[in-house]
Amino acid sequence: MTSSETPRKPRTRESLASVVKAYDVRGVVGDGIDADLVRDAGAAFAHLMRGEGASAVVIGHDMRPSSPDLAAAFAEGVRSQGLDSTTLGLTSTDELYFASGSLDCPGAMFTASHNPAKYNGIKMCRSGARPVGQETGLAEIVDMLVDGVPAYDGAEGSASEKDVLDDYATYLKQLVPLDIRPLTVTVDAGNGMGGLSAPAVLGTEPALTVDPLYFELDGTFPNHEANPLDPKNLVDLQKYTVEKKADIGIAFDGDADRCFIVDELGEAVSPSAICGIIAERYLDQNPGATIIHNLITSKAVPELIREKGGRPVRTRVGHSFIKARMAEEHAVFGGEHSAHYYFSDLFNADSGMLAALHVLATLGGQDLPLSELKKAYSRYEASGEINSQVADQADRTRAVVEAFAAETDSTDDLDGVTVELTDGSWFNVRASNTEPLLRLNVEAKTHERVQEIVDKALAVIRG
Repeated sequence: MTSSETPRKPRTRESLASVVKAYDVRGVVGDGIDADLVRDAGAAFAHLMRGEGASAVVIGHDMRPSSPDLAAAFAEGVRSQGLDSTTLGLTSTDELYFASGSLDCPGAMFTASHNPAKYNGIKMCRSGARPVGQETGLAEIVDMLVDGVPAYDGAEGSASEKDVLDDYATYLKQLVPLDIRPLTVTVDAGNGMGGLSAPAVLGTEPALTVDPLYFELDGTFPNHEANPLDPKNLVDLQKYTVEKKADIGIAFDGDADRCFIVDELGEAVSPSAICGIIAERYLDQNPGATIIHNLITSKAVPELIREKGGRPVRTRVGHSFIKARMAEEHAVFGGEHSAHYYFSDLFNADSGMLAALHVLATLGGQDLPLSELKKAYSRYEASGEINSQVADQADRTRAVVEAFAAETDSTDDLDGVTVELTDGSWFNVRASNTEPLLRLNVEAKTHERVQEIVDKALAVIRG
C-alpha cells in the first residue's frame, strides 16, 4: 500500500447486513457496494461453487451506469478461484437464468431491479438457475467476506463472452407459440432491460403490433422509476394504451423479471388475476398439476386452481422460498402478489417476458377484451401492501391480532401472521427483513370492507 492509499476498513457482519439481503446483495454504489466488495464476492461465490463441482460462471448486467464495471470486478474474483467467467453483457435477469439453466452453470446478475439509479446489486444462482439466498449460500459468502476467501493455488480461470439473447427469445417463443388473433400491444420498458428483450421476443411475433414506450436503455431512469408496482409508474402506460387503442399494455421492471398488465381501458390487472390466468393455462396442459402461490395472493388463486382440478400449495413470500418449493413439489407454475411468476419449463425461474407471453396467448385465443376477460379471475377486493414504520414489530403484530380476536376464525404464522375473519375476509401482517416496517395486506368481498379492516388495523399498528 502506498502512502496515498487509504486503508480499507475491515468488514464486519454488521456492516454487511445493510447490503446482503435475504435473497441477494443490494445497496447504494459507493456506500456499501463497490468494486472491492464485488470482486471479493465473486471470489467467495466461485469458491462455494467450485466446492459443488462448477467450472464456470455466467455473468450478466443491466443498463445502470455502474453495472459493467461491477460485473467485470465480479468476473475477476471468479477467475481468481480457478473458475472460468462467461460474460453475457446487457441482459435481463430471466435471460441470465436461461443461460444458467441451458448452460448448466452458476450465474450472477448485476442489477438493483426496480430500485433508483444510485443502487446496484447481485442476484446469484447455482447451476440450473437454482436460488442462492441467506440459507443457501449467502451466509457462507458473508463469512468469507469477513474472514477472507480461502486462497486458491491453481491456475486462474479464463474469460469469454457469449450473447444468448437470440437463444433465449427462441426458447420462450417455443414454450408459448402465439397462434392467435392480431393484437395491438403497448409496452413500457421504463428504460430498463425490457427495452432489449421485448423487441427480440414480442417484436418478432406476426400476430403482435408492438407500440414501444421508453425502450432506450438508460439506467438513470429519465422518465420514471422502473418499478411498476408503484401506481404512479404505470400512469404513462395507462394513458398510452388508451391513446393507441391497444388491446393490452405491458410494463416491465428494471431487470424485466416482472411484468405488470393493464387492460384496453388503461385499468391495472392485479397480479393475482394474472396468476389465475397462467395457472389455468398450465392446468389445461397438465391436468392435476401442482401450482405454488404465496400467502399474499388473492384467495381466488387457490379457488381457481382447485376448480380446474389442480393442487394449490401455499408458501411464504420470497423468490428463494418459491423456487425451492417449486422443486420440492414438482410444481409447474408459481405466482406471487408482487408480479413474480415462476415456471418449471424455465428452470423454476421467474420471468416477466414468459408471463407476458402466456397472458397474450390467453387474450388472443378468445374474443373478449381484457377488461371482460379479467373479471373471472378477480373475485375479491384487496388493499395492496401498506407499510408502516414501527419501533417494535413483534409488539405491534401481537396488538393488531388481539384487536381482531372477537371476529377471528383462524390464524397461522407461515410468514408473519395471517388472520382469517369469520366473514371470509383476511389480512396478513409481516415484518420486513431489512427495515423497521410492518407490511399489511387485506382482502375482502367489497372495497368498503377492505377499508374498514385497513382503518382498524392501521389504528393499532400506528398507535
